[in-house]
Amino acid sequence: MPHYLKVEVLRMLRNKRYVIFVVAFPLGFYLLYSNLWGAQTDEATGIKGSVLLMVNMAAYGALASSVMSTAVPWAQERHSGWLRQLQITPLPAWAILATKLVASLLLVLPALVLVGLAAVFTQHVSLPVGQWIGLLAFMWIGTIPFVALGLAIGSALRPDTAQPVAMISMFGLALLGGLWIPTSLMPEAMRNVAEVLPSYDYAGIGWRIVAGQAPYGSDVAGIVAWAVALGAVAVLAYRRAVVRA
Repeated sequence: MPHYLKVEVLRMLRNKRYVIFVVAFPLGFYLLYSNLWGAQTDEATGIKGSVLLMVNMAAYGALASSVMSTAVPWAQERHSGWLRQLQITPLPAWAILATKLVASLLLVLPALVLVGLAAVFTQHVSLPVGQWIGLLAFMWIGTIPFVALGLAIGSALRPDTAQPVAMISMFGLALLGGLWIPTSLMPEAMRNVAEVLPSYDYAGIGWRIVAGQAPYGSDVAGIVAWAVALGAVAVLAYRRAVVRA
């Protein structure tokens, strides 16, 4: 299992799509937007723009990593017959799925760390050590629902279908979850949709932590509920994929 995990992580780090969407995009967006609006203070949250943008772009990068490192690669592996090869190895079925989950969680870290470093070195963002630890920990573990979503897409769809569905899901969650546009500026109907999405709860946890406050219980409960629901869907889709393989 450790060898399989190493192969999964190294394979994604060589993937140009992963590097672009997970490293280049959030880092580039942060550098651009923080230079434009970093000195401003968000009226709705009272958080300085450079700090709020750090949370938003780190969240976008982590969300993108979760989906991009699972959906399309897993669909391609199924289609190429790699799943059938894995099934004849000593690895049990649960270990294959668990390895995918752990690999995706490891691949989330570059987005969180790089955007955080950019905020520190370019915008001089400074937080207490406890807030940094809490922010990274919550935003790392909080990606589980998005990993589950990617695994479900990859298990259920062919590669040519999984890619656009994954892209739409990734950008839709980022846009509607308030990572690109503040929810306070959204129309009421759009805001009502945003508030039930896992991306909104995910970003909300980060916003509260950098403001020096404990996350809302509703945000934490929302992430847990989405993780359980999407995890169940991912397991069901995986079992069906195994049967088809």
